[in-house]
Amino acid sequence: MSDRPMFAMGKLGCTPAALAALEEASQRPMEFLARHAAGDWGEVDDEGRQANDDAIAEGTRLLSAYRLDTGVKIWIITEADRSATTILLPEED
Repeated sequence: MSDRPMFAMGKLGCTPAALAALEEASQRPMEFLARHAAGDWGEVDDEGRQANDDAIAEGTRLLSAYRLDTGVKIWIITEADRSATTILLPEED
């Protein structure tokens, strides 16, 4: 797998709740952003994986899901226009 991102991520952001969850887990946002940028979609189902793979070519929204060491789930969403990528908790969508 290449160190080069598979797509532009735009401005990076993290909601306060997601940042607190990452801090509580002693994990860094870049750990998950790197996986997302490399096409490791985490805990999404087969349909979600295919949608993300298609989104790279079609320019639609990307969504990855990861579980922190504390068990808390986070999402990373890259907007369709690739202007921004945000880390958030699922209930914040």
